[in-house]
Amino acid sequence: MTFVEAIKDGFRLVNRNWQLVLIQISMLFISAIGAFIIVGFPLAIAFIIFGIDLTGLTDVRDVLGMLRGPSDILSKYLGLVLIILTSILLYVLVVALLGIYVFGGSIGIVGRSLRDGSLKFHMGVFFGEAKRLFLRMLGFTAVIAVIFVVAFFFLGILGGGIAALVSFAQTQDSTLALFFGTFFSLILFVIALFVILGILSVALYGMAALFFKDAGPAKSVREATRYLIRNPNAFWLYAVLFLGYLGAFFLLILLSYPFTLIPVIGTILSFPYQLISYTFQTYLGLMIIAAAFSYYYSTEFPAAPAAQAEPSAGGPLSEPYRQGQRTQGSDTGSAAQETLERPSE
Repeated sequence: MTFVEAIKDGFRLVNRNWQLVLIQISMLFISAIGAFIIVGFPLAIAFIIFGIDLTGLTDVRDVLGMLRGPSDILSKYLGLVLIILTSILLYVLVVALLGIYVFGGSIGIVGRSLRDGSLKFHMGVFFGEAKRLFLRMLGFTAVIAVIFVVAFFFLGILGGGIAALVSFAQTQDSTLALFFGTFFSLILFVIALFVILGILSVALYGMAALFFKDAGPAKSVREATRYLIRNPNAFWLYAVLFLGYLGAFFLLILLSYPFTLIPVIGTILSFPYQLISYTFQTYLGLMIIAAAFSYYYSTEFPAAPAAQAEPSAGGPLSEPYRQGQRTQGSDTGSAAQETLERPSE
């Protein structure tokens, strides 16, 4: 499968399951409501107990003035501060678990749509896949988070070594220090870029292995690593998709600048623009997942590439249906041949 075919299949999958975009937007509103309930109420109680008049906070210096003695506030209202911190941590935990649950349902729908070209979106299927994949997705997310922490730790060590080398070069020659600083900074940037893209691609194809091969969290990471070693084009496909997503993201940011120049109307129009921008980013994110899953499915399972011999059927999305047709047709042809041969006996 080529990159273009994978991207087309990704768009077809997301367009066929456009309800996934609405679910992601609904999750955004649920997160906002959860922030108001879990975090907003304790903060309001804190403002009342501290005697903070919100109507008088016209300047940042007023807020800093009320916090001149943080030690006195902590000693006097330590229990309330702990409640506020706990509510913030609880909110982050709830949002993270909800995000993993919804994400698991989304990749479940995408994977099942690849296996069955006639499958239509259904909320029961979504919740069933989300429930089935939740624990494994939770463990998989933890494994990827540990990998990120270890990778950034080593990148920090490498950056510290480069800084020490540049500092030593400055004591010898300023021109040499400038050259070393520029050269090694570019090297560090390239290494960090490839490391981040590599971990993200392992995470994406690891989720595909988790679904299609029913593997556990650690085994999915190993499967994804072996898959990328065997198929380096899969990494470049993700790199192209990721850079395209970044380009679209920066373009949306540039288009939002004119709203800041209009005093009142710009503020009013910025809210629907932000909603449209988030919807478009969600659509592109799901398309990247669907395209990567389609490429993984077509390269890991031999039956998928044969579907491309019939372009009108829509690529590998309809392969299970055509396989059934071929099996049924071969059985029918064998029965007809047997019927024709019997009279001659």
